[in-house]
Amino acid sequence: MSSAGAAGRIGALIERLLGRPLPLRIRTWDGAQAGSGDGPVLVVRSRRALRRLLWQPDEIGLARGWVAGELDVDGDLEEALSRLDDTVRELNGRPKLTAAERAEVLRVAVTLGAVGPPLKPPPEEAVLSGERHSKKRDRAAVSHHYDVGNDFYETVLGPSLVYSCAYWTRGDDPDYTLEDAQRDKNDLICRKLGLEPGMRLLDVGCGWGSLVLHAAREYGVRAVGVTVSTAQADYAERRVADSGLGDLVQIRNDDWRDVVDGPFDAIASVGMAEHLGAQSWPAYVDRLHELLRPGGRLLNHQIVRKGRPPRATSLRGRRTFIDAYVFPDGELLTTGEVVNRLEAGGFEIRDVHALREHYARTLRHWVMNLEAGWDRAVSSAGEGRARVWRLYMAGSAVSFDAGRIGVDQMLAVRLHDDGRSDMPMVRPVGWSA
Repeated sequence: MSSAGAAGRIGALIERLLGRPLPLRIRTWDGAQAGSGDGPVLVVRSRRALRRLLWQPDEIGLARGWVAGELDVDGDLEEALSRLDDTVRELNGRPKLTAAERAEVLRVAVTLGAVGPPLKPPPEEAVLSGERHSKKRDRAAVSHHYDVGNDFYETVLGPSLVYSCAYWTRGDDPDYTLEDAQRDKNDLICRKLGLEPGMRLLDVGCGWGSLVLHAAREYGVRAVGVTVSTAQADYAERRVADSGLGDLVQIRNDDWRDVVDGPFDAIASVGMAEHLGAQSWPAYVDRLHELLRPGGRLLNHQIVRKGRPPRATSLRGRRTFIDAYVFPDGELLTTGEVVNRLEAGGFEIRDVHALREHYARTLRHWVMNLEAGWDRAVSSAGEGRARVWRLYMAGSAVSFDAGRIGVDQMLAVRLHDDGRSDMPMVRPVGWSA
């Protein structure tokens, strides 16, 4: 295949810097291509993408080009990300370029007309101010992620409007839908919490209200759902009214730190703890322990990191695509770190259920929903935001498959003063199937 033109120059430079062949083909704005083999093609639509990388030669530079539409993929995005995975990780973790390498990069950039002042980041990039994990900044971080239009999330998540991994209990049955699997996930949580009619349930980070509605309708509990997202709270309140469950379900547009009306018989925290940051965990666990009655159960469902933090984050403090565009101020802990924090706050861990493969499958369904409803998603939230979510979800599926991140359900209990747990002696069938 011809490697002339801009693609040839870019491909040759990348291969020299990496010391190995291109992981996938490249096509540039002049129609030239470089690289060989079948599969997806990385499309460089504009010189502006190169200028971004000239000023920010890492994951953020690539992300800015993608969100702005200056970089794209022709073909299967997930396959392309899998092929690029090692390259991007090396790019993030490698030392600075040598003087000779910088000179070569600059020479190619000048030849291609890509030299110029730094470009403004796309408007979808989060810019937060104030004290990290203060109430005000946490609300702004959550708003960045969730307040992008309920129509957008309806498109991506489907009718269930559940924004956490589903629980796929029927294998590859083609008649078993995402909505079925999300229903089964909500029911699994309710069963683990041991819900019974008349109990009080607190759902911290309740999203659009799906879990509290399921718990009230199927188990007869009195449920309180709390979210700092105004858009979510308004939507959830409408769902409660439409369901006729207003006497059992209350939605609050509040911070978890403002919940004071315990005790509750059970507490669920699903997909919320990722937003906390390590510094907020002690206060968070203390508050949940205070709100839960002795013998009451806590179900914590969250994404966890496997092993050490990425080298770029732990040693160089670089921002990642996820932090800049998806979950600003979010922080993933390992399973052990979460267990330690819950135990330090007085909880006893009774069950840890890993659902990593379930999340990879869920993400692929969300990507299919987004691609099928692309025009509606763009109309709701803008093309840049839709591009962020497509890259985020496809890339996350790759990371779950690779075992770099996981998702765990941890069931814990607040013990009585005399050590009683009120838990069954034998784990019920289906808890960890």
